[in-house]
Amino acid sequence: MQNFNSVTIRTPRLLLRPLERTDSEALFRLRSDPEVNRYTGNTAFTVVESAREMIERDIKAMSAGDYVRFALIRHSDARLIGSCGLFYLERQCRRAEIGYDLHPDEWGQGYIREALVPLIDWGYAELDLNRIEADVDPLNAPSVKTLERLGFKKEGFLRERWIVNGVKADTALYGLLLSDWKLL
Repeated sequence: MQNFNSVTIRTPRLLLRPLERTDSEALFRLRSDPEVNRYTGNTAFTVVESAREMIERDIKAMSAGDYVRFALIRHSDARLIGSCGLFYLERQCRRAEIGYDLHPDEWGQGYIREALVPLIDWGYAELDLNRIEADVDPLNAPSVKTLERLGFKKEGFLRERWIVNGVKADTALYGLLLSDWKLL
C-alpha cells in the first residue's frame, strides 16, 4: 500500500503537493466559484467546512493509497490556484481517472497542461499505470482541447450521465494509453 501524503512534483511555475489543513480557505475560494464547478459535476462549496472535510478525506485516502490529489501552488506568490489528481485507481487493470480544476483568474495561462504532464508521467512511472481516463463535459471546450493536446483519444459519449443541481450533462470519455504517451 502506497502513501501519497509526502509526494511532491515541481514544475517551472508550480509546486504540486498534497492539500494541507492550512489550505482550507484557499480551497474554499476555489471550490465555491460557480465557474470552477460548471463542468465538474460538483456542487459549489457554500461553507468553508466543506473544504476542511475534503482535505481530511484526502489526507486519509492518500495515506491509504486510494487516490492522489495535488494542490497547484504557484511559485511566484505561493497561492493555491487549482488542483489535479488521479482517482479511481484500479491496480489490477493498471488504470486511473484524471481530474483537475483551476481558478478562473488563471485560465488560459497554461497551468493545467504544466501540471498534467508531470502528473501523467508520475502516474505511469510510480503507479505503473497502463491507462489514464478522463470524463469530461463535451461543452467544456478548453478541457477537451487540453486533453486532446496531451494525446487523449475520445472513446465514447454518454448522454445525460450527470445531474447536478437538477441540470443534466453529457459526458465524453477520453483515454490515454502508456504506449501512446511514450510516443509523444
